[in-house]
Amino acid sequence: MRRLSGLVLAGAIMLLPAFSQGHGSVSAQGQALTFDGDTAIITVAIKPDKTADFEQIMADVRAALMKSEKPERKQQAAGWKVVKSGTPMKDGNIVYMHVISPVVKGADYTILTILYEGTADAAAQRAIFEKYKETFAAALGGGAFTTVVDLSKP
Repeated sequence: MRRLSGLVLAGAIMLLPAFSQGHGSVSAQGQALTFDGDTAIITVAIKPDKTADFEQIMADVRAALMKSEKPERKQQAAGWKVVKSGTPMKDGNIVYMHVISPVVKGADYTILTILYEGTADAAAQRAIFEKYKETFAAALGGGAFTTVVDLSKP
């Protein structure tokens, strides 16, 4: 199971993809963001003036998942919701939670990797990265969880 320290590392991977040497292209190199357990929850703080950009990026992630030829991508979309707090944090930032249930075992949830699968153009990838990076105020935490009691079932 990915522990909080692993999640922080994964968050850094999601936000800071490597630029390949000599070519100037962006790649989502590094460890894939995968989860063990039934459910994954990731909480992030988004700058208040960037919420529309963040929500558009997540709509783009959904579109990329749905048009992917990888069968696990459509499964990821089916179990992934992004919810928003109705109350800003004291600093004005807006809290969003990625709620992933069920987790697709072994699937990479790295947002930039998903978005980059749709384009090999380095300039387009760089624009995606910059837009995504500019939305973030902070990664607040999260992890993978296992259901212990399901109140919806007898």
